[in-house]
Amino acid sequence: MATKHPQTRPANPRFSSGPCAKIPNFSVEMLADAPLGRSHRAKVGKDKLKAAIETTREILGVPADYKIGIVPASDTGAVEMALWSLLGARKATMLAWESFGSGWVTDVVKQLKIDAEVKTADYGQIVDLKEVDFNTDVVFTWNGTTSGVRVPNGDKIPADREGLTICDATSAAFAMDLPWDKLDVTTFSWQKVMGGEAAHGMLILSPRAVERLESYTPAWPMPKIFRMTKGGKLIEGIFVGETINTPSMLAVEDYLVALEWAKKIGGLPKLIERSTTNAKVLWDFCDRHDWIANLAEDDATRSNTSVCLKFTDERIKDGAAFAKAVAKKLEEYNAAYDVGAYRDAPAGLRVWCGATVESSDIEALTLWLKWAFEECIAEQ
Repeated sequence: MATKHPQTRPANPRFSSGPCAKIPNFSVEMLADAPLGRSHRAKVGKDKLKAAIETTREILGVPADYKIGIVPASDTGAVEMALWSLLGARKATMLAWESFGSGWVTDVVKQLKIDAEVKTADYGQIVDLKEVDFNTDVVFTWNGTTSGVRVPNGDKIPADREGLTICDATSAAFAMDLPWDKLDVTTFSWQKVMGGEAAHGMLILSPRAVERLESYTPAWPMPKIFRMTKGGKLIEGIFVGETINTPSMLAVEDYLVALEWAKKIGGLPKLIERSTTNAKVLWDFCDRHDWIANLAEDDATRSNTSVCLKFTDERIKDGAAFAKAVAKKLEEYNAAYDVGAYRDAPAGLRVWCGATVESSDIEALTLWLKWAFEECIAEQ
């Protein structure tokens, strides 16, 4: 017999890990200032794009001598630009502890065929950075969006490294403290922590990365969409708003609105605090119940954005089917949308806890999660 479900639902049940929840109280009227129908190369378009770049720098604390560019194809496009343009000058080391990191391994080893050492860790674990040779070019994700495991800090990345560090930080930027002096290339997309619209990526280059671009020419043909240099010099326009291809000015406006919200609430410290507070609701929930646990095995590496959960109850007969049933039930009752684990990840749930999510909604979700679990146990 079905048990009575909770009475309080999350006010916003959107817990997808990308595209993620919009900023609180979002409405399309906030985008009224978007220069629709205008060229992105007109002054109004360039001013908007430059504002997006410089406000990103302000909130994230990116050093003044680092370059920030808006690039096509979301975080994937930004990472690919870096891999195709920078790797091959020296040996590479590829680190992977979830599906997207594994994807970069495939691109580098099988497509670009670069001499690379590959270090991997199972879902829930992370590669030991002490064993990484940072005199090679090192490619890694800061936060494993599909595993819920993050790099705790940059302490193990040496300041005097000879290689470049190329960091996919798409579910970390704006929610975690990124050590810019340890990162030579950093990428992310608007659709994660800031809840922006998809398809636009951000590429941040250190002076060391720029030096590599200007001193090294890859052996392979370079697609136009990846080219960041001309005549051996950096194309500076890319990093002041003169994008390689046409951006959506509506999406740019949406990102600007989210950035202004971030500034208004207190900037990066408040964004990190909101994400951590949200995640802690789930961490504490796991601590109180023996049938569910964080996929991350070490508390120091738990993500505060893409929190991945696994069911541990011995009564569960088919882990994958059970997790799907729980996610389906939550969606049917409008308690949580899109919380199933990533298709390549272990069976379980993945709940986005980034800064645009309200902790009261996470609290309400835990009541529904307990109810859905008990219902699905009874229905096996």
